[in-house]
Amino acid sequence: MHFLFYTHSAVSDWNHGNAHFQRGIMRELIARGHHVIALEPADGWSRSNLLAEKGAFAVERFRNDFPELMPVTYDASFDHEAWITGADVVIVHEWTAPDLIARVGRARANGGDFTLLFHDTHHRAVSATEAISALTLEHYDGVLAFGEALRESYLRAGWGKRAFTWHEAADVRLFKPCRRMKPIADLVWVGNWGDDERSAEIHEFLIDPARELILSGTVHGVRYPPAALNALADAGLHYEGWVANADVPKIFAQHRVTVHIPRRPYRQGLPGIPTIRMFEALACGIPLVSAPWSDAEGLFRPGQDFLFARDGDEMRRHLSDVLHDGELALTLAASGLETILARHTCRHRADELFDILAACGNRHVATRMPAKEAAA
Repeated sequence: MHFLFYTHSAVSDWNHGNAHFQRGIMRELIARGHHVIALEPADGWSRSNLLAEKGAFAVERFRNDFPELMPVTYDASFDHEAWITGADVVIVHEWTAPDLIARVGRARANGGDFTLLFHDTHHRAVSATEAISALTLEHYDGVLAFGEALRESYLRAGWGKRAFTWHEAADVRLFKPCRRMKPIADLVWVGNWGDDERSAEIHEFLIDPARELILSGTVHGVRYPPAALNALADAGLHYEGWVANADVPKIFAQHRVTVHIPRRPYRQGLPGIPTIRMFEALACGIPLVSAPWSDAEGLFRPGQDFLFARDGDEMRRHLSDVLHDGELALTLAASGLETILARHTCRHRADELFDILAACGNRHVATRMPAKEAAA
């Protein structure tokens, strides 16, 4: 089958966690023998920032890390209809420009013989409803929502014909334990500052516990303001800026524990949706302690796959326990990895995608069992 993905960027993961899962699912489809192309704007925000910070080296890194992926950039003169012709499946990400979302929808309405899906991995459906309600989705065959709470938001609002829950997952071809490496520091946090959506939480669940426990550790991510950088330094944490996602498994292996700190809009408005980093960390077999979020869909086994910290004091206690109890650390790591491999890999999500395509009537997979869905 021929898949066409409209991405904000496949090349750049600079402040762009959506690229992680999109790359993983595209790699899984390619490994199954499908033809996959990723389209991205030539002047996309994430790509432009990555090039400004790292230069052409970053693009070469992407090509070396993901040689099977085929990204194609587009500008205002790009002939989208010509590229869509012949596609069996077109998946348009929520970060795509609204006029282009509508244009691809018109191509489907004007006789396009492909299944058209809209992929939402953001919180705007609950935090900026006017922006989502203004999108032209009536010609889309379905919406892929990265959590049940988001799917329900689409159904309540009547956006699109159908909505399916399609969680993110770990690309276990990339994210796996590095058995030969030994930890050289205590704590690692891989995450961006987050547009002040988790500023207080980063202090409460990362900076303050690290300072109080006198932990060694590193922080990777972008858009940290000077005050945050000073706070990290005061806590004894080394800030190392942007890191290519392909390097993260080795970084996890160099540390003894990591934390998960979801953004406030997800925790408050979209319960049940963790960040992609949680899937990836557990896939790498590193013990994880999480700031509060509601695992409303039962994705994991809290207390077994990872530890929940209700506040900063509990985060400090959990981190201390993991760092001083080797058996606890090993048990958490093994359990978390077990759950990822059993339920949350890109292989699982590809299977789910084909069930969704069958439910949408795709001619190539219409004989498969339909996925859980609800009419909008």
